[in-house]
Amino acid sequence: MEKKNTMRHALSVHLRGARMLGGVSPRFFPVLTFCAVADALTPYVTVFFSAHILKELALSRRADVLWQWIAAGVLCTALLAMLKSFLYQRKETLLDDLYGRKEIIFVRKMFSLDYADLDRQENRDLREQIRQNENWSSWGLMCIPPVYEIGLKGVTGILSGIALTVSLFTTPVPETAGRFVLLNSPVFLFVLAAVIVLVSLAAGVCSGKAISYWSSAAEEATLGNRLFGFFGFIGLKKGRGADIRMYDQQNLVSAYWDKNRAFGADGLLAKRARGPIGIFSGLGNGITVVTTGFVYVFTCLKAWAGAFDVGSVTQYVGAVTAMTGSIFELTYLFGYLRTNTGYLDTTFRLLDLPNAMYQGSLTTEKRSDRQYEVEFRNVSFRYPGAGTWALKNVSMKFQVGRRLAIVGENGSGKTTFIKLLCRLYDPQEGQILLNGIDIRKYDYRDYMDIFSVVFQDFQLISQPLGANVAGSASYDETRVRKALRDAGFGDRLETMPDGLNTQLYRDFTEDGVEISGGEAQKIAIARALYKNAPFIILDEPTAALDPIAEAEIYSKFNEISGDRTAIYISHRLSSCKFCDEIAVFHEGRIVQRGTHDELAADEGGKYHELWQAQAQYYTG
Repeated sequence: MEKKNTMRHALSVHLRGARMLGGVSPRFFPVLTFCAVADALTPYVTVFFSAHILKELALSRRADVLWQWIAAGVLCTALLAMLKSFLYQRKETLLDDLYGRKEIIFVRKMFSLDYADLDRQENRDLREQIRQNENWSSWGLMCIPPVYEIGLKGVTGILSGIALTVSLFTTPVPETAGRFVLLNSPVFLFVLAAVIVLVSLAAGVCSGKAISYWSSAAEEATLGNRLFGFFGFIGLKKGRGADIRMYDQQNLVSAYWDKNRAFGADGLLAKRARGPIGIFSGLGNGITVVTTGFVYVFTCLKAWAGAFDVGSVTQYVGAVTAMTGSIFELTYLFGYLRTNTGYLDTTFRLLDLPNAMYQGSLTTEKRSDRQYEVEFRNVSFRYPGAGTWALKNVSMKFQVGRRLAIVGENGSGKTTFIKLLCRLYDPQEGQILLNGIDIRKYDYRDYMDIFSVVFQDFQLISQPLGANVAGSASYDETRVRKALRDAGFGDRLETMPDGLNTQLYRDFTEDGVEISGGEAQKIAIARALYKNAPFIILDEPTAALDPIAEAEIYSKFNEISGDRTAIYISHRLSSCKFCDEIAVFHEGRIVQRGTHDELAADEGGKYHELWQAQAQYYTG
């Protein structure tokens, strides 16, 4: 039997998942424990007091004792009911909170994962699969709370039932009861107990089998839920309204609605429910009733023979019936565990992804003169699963403190070059050196601290403006203001209603300020300046800016860069004129290097071709 199919493995992964959930919500499982125990004890408390009240009514009929039992029963039942109600509300509140908090587990993994693995499509698909497993039926981590609750209630119920029914088996039938004395036989008692346990186990197995059929519909249900999650709410998504109306895309959306029948009456789940799921569920519940019937017959026979009074009959029948239900729940849980184990294995396949990138140990030299030299030496790289090289045999050195422009057509390797420089990826061939040392030998976090980058797809957070620039809730306001002014955001800052404390966007507050793409780009540039790293890299930093704002950034670029080494990626070749050197990329290689005038004069070069292609739109 494979490891993943063993009960030992099932318990192991569920315990591991419970520890993870407990880590992000420490109060949840203690509250769930008390809630489950109180819920499991309730029927037995009711049975216990009911039995003693009936016994007193049938036998001694002592009014004072009867009222004592009634008062004690009402008090205990009321206190238990109030405790259950309080614990239930608290449990549900913490459970709702846990649904959000469990995402911390995945976010922490994403934060710690090597960027190269985070960027892999198969890992993104794995995360989406985990999310959809949870969305369509809470499989995975969020199955652990009900598994824990069912298991604890089952164990508590069985122990409570044993405590209240042990005398059912140990109290003998009087010798004067004739043939009913057979009920005292140890063999008979053993056979009866075995039948009850076996029938209860069979009921649980049937119900567990019914649960297992859910997995057979997992692929269709996951896809159906994914389609519904996208198309079901597409009309609410900001930015899609105009396209939907202009191109009648609602017809396309409706087609997906009509075809998505995963959870409909004709879907696979519905067919399974009408077939094996329904059959095995029915068998499980039917067998449980048979077990209760055995208990009723045995108890009534012993009472008829004079072994005990009517109060005891109430106690035994009630307790054994409840205990049988607990045994059923516990055996049903085994099938539930096995089914959910496969989903947890998928979850832990993501959470156990190793970090293959060597982290290094050398401290990056913090030079006050910022004299850093970077060299690419025969560097080649291709993305995972790609058949072609994104970069091939790239060699170059940066002249420290100068301005380097990187140009080329889309797909020529410009952004890949930057990602390798920042060590978001490691090259498959060649070396990247910092001051003569392979960058893989430097402490990873320490190395990244020497770079400030504004990527094409930069992201701002729906938080205050100052916190966005500083990347922290606490920051130097003077430095933040200077960075914003240097990035060309000074005038806009003066109009912000709460200055640096102005909330960006309206995700969390109605008072948030919606900013334009150009304004967001200036804030991203200010964020790079605030970091004050020796290298500043701008990947298409003016793409969303208007011509006036673009000219402002260009004119200030030397001042903005200061004594930093600045690397500037652009499609607009006019922006390269102020740079000290231009590197031209084509099909993953550096095909030219030089100043703007030198490269523009080379009529056979790639730069001249690109320059002429753009210049024709500005010259008559």
